[in-house]
Parts: sequence; C-alpha cells; structure tokens
Amino acid sequence: MPLEKSDLLQGTLDMLILKIVALGPVHGYGISQRIRQISNDVLQVQQGSLYPALHRLERRGWLEATWGESENARQAKFYKLSAKGRKQLMKEESNWERLAAAVTLIMQTAE
Repeated sequence: MPLEKSDLLQGTLDMLILKIVALGPVHGYGISQRIRQISNDVLQVQQGSLYPALHRLERRGWLEATWGESENARQAKFYKLSAKGRKQLMKEESNWERLAAAVTLIMQTAE
C-alpha cells in the first residue's frame, strides 16, 4: 500500500532523488519509476512533486541536466549528480541514518 503524499518527511524526496540520480543519468519519469520499483511500490512520487523538486535541486547546483532521447524516442531532460550534489547526498545520508536510528530507539521502547 503506497504511503500518502504527506507521509514522506520534509526533505526526504530531495534525498531520494539525489540517491537515484547517483546511480546514473536518468530522466524525470525514470526517477519516479525507480523510486516506486526499489521501494516495492510503497513510495510513489507524483509529477506535481517530482518536477518542482528536480528544478529546485538543479537551481541549487546539486543536479546537472542535459537533453537527450528517452527509451521511447522522445526528448527528455536527463539528470546527473554534480560534485556539489554528491557532497550533499553524503550529508543527507548521514542525517537520515541518525534520524532513522533515533526513531528506531523510540519505537523499540517498551510500553
């Protein structure tokens, strides 16, 4: 069962996008598909959230984009991680690990 849109923590989408793009150049639709597939259909990113996030990450210099041809022979913007984006991803991963560990500790507290 997919999570509701509001269920993703603020900023988590940016981290997920950076991680997917770190795997190799990919267009927007491909990013949403990979997130859905890798999460076993739990995370589904809508276009209304994805594309503003991609533009924001590009403006911050974390992503670089070039136009190319997608699998279905359409023009698409392909994103790749910049050096600045790679540093940001490392920071995001570290923060996420600390947050996840803290939440796990709380959830394991006996009633």
